[in-house]
Amino acid sequence: MSEGKKMTSSRRHHLKSLILQIAANWLEQEAKENEEAKETYMAENCAAPDLSGDQAALIEICKKLHQSLDKIDEERYDAEAKVEKMDKEIQDLKMKVVELAGVKKPALKKVRMSADAMLQALLGGKHKVTMDLRANLKQVKKEVKEEGAEAVGDWRKNIEDKADRKKMFETS
Repeated sequence: MSEGKKMTSSRRHHLKSLILQIAANWLEQEAKENEEAKETYMAENCAAPDLSGDQAALIEICKKLHQSLDKIDEERYDAEAKVEKMDKEIQDLKMKVVELAGVKKPALKKVRMSADAMLQALLGGKHKVTMDLRANLKQVKKEVKEEGAEAVGDWRKNIEDKADRKKMFETS
């Protein structure tokens, strides 16, 4: 809608009811089409059996019906197995998507009081508690490396190699 013109509530309600009526008609039409499709399928695949005849003919008809039932059950089982396999594959893919997205760590919130103040509030004012976190840390000594003198000696010993390289670039 444009900024200046707004729809009145009665017009909005009228349009909404029209849309709902159209959708209801579509649903009815779709249900009729589904029912017709079922009837045509049943007419094609399940013709009415001819029950006239003697007992041997009726037994033969029953055997054919049982064979068709077995075939339909096999097809139904195969279809169910295929659907279950696809459902499992979909679930696996969903899990992979979740794993690829990763778990986002929540932002840390600022604490208003220090650890000492928090312990004092929990234990009460009578107990004197100081929480020195640096007291429990391990002492580490730093090693001083003296490679500077060796590096100076190296280039003086290899000065002849450096001179050969310089000549190589000058002759090219």
